[in-house]
Amino acid sequence: MSYAIAVPALAGVLFLMNLVLALAVLRRLRRHTARIDHLYEVVAGTPDLDGPAAGDLVGDFSATDLDAAPVTRDSLPEGGVVAFLSPDCEGCRAELTELTAWAAGQDRSRVLAVVDARAGDPARMVAALSPVARVVVERDHAHVAEAFGARTVPTVFRVAAGGTVLSRVRSVTRLPETAGSRGAERAASNPS
Repeated sequence: MSYAIAVPALAGVLFLMNLVLALAVLRRLRRHTARIDHLYEVVAGTPDLDGPAAGDLVGDFSATDLDAAPVTRDSLPEGGVVAFLSPDCEGCRAELTELTAWAAGQDRSRVLAVVDARAGDPARMVAALSPVARVVVERDHAHVAEAFGARTVPTVFRVAAGGTVLSRVRSVTRLPETAGSRGAERAASNPS
């Protein structure tokens, strides 16, 4: 009778140990994958990114954001961020979480999210981005994406006033904090 209790208990303990070990291996694998991705970017640059490189001027474009405000190359703010996303892109759905968290600490007028609605329903992305960014939804023709040469998503650009590219990255987490962040504005207006 004691074997009837000991064998299932031992099997349960082995199962739990196996589960803990598998979770530890997965966590370490994610960490190593992130390190390898970072090393590829450092060594080889980011060749899979489309669009103009740092120092290039983006093409001319005209669009309207969801607040009915015009968006043009000349209206891009100094140090502004332009992110290109698509609802059917798995990487974009992951980037959406990162982008909204990052943009929450920024001045909304300095973050432009361009959502390609030709590939799926943009409602979820628009709802998440609207409180923290200006949003342009491209339905029939991708004017802004063409001006930036952004054919792969997600792609994030930091731009100077007037549309000169300062940097181009795959994820907003690779961008430094901007001078126009809400936190910097609060600190400047409240010198305690």
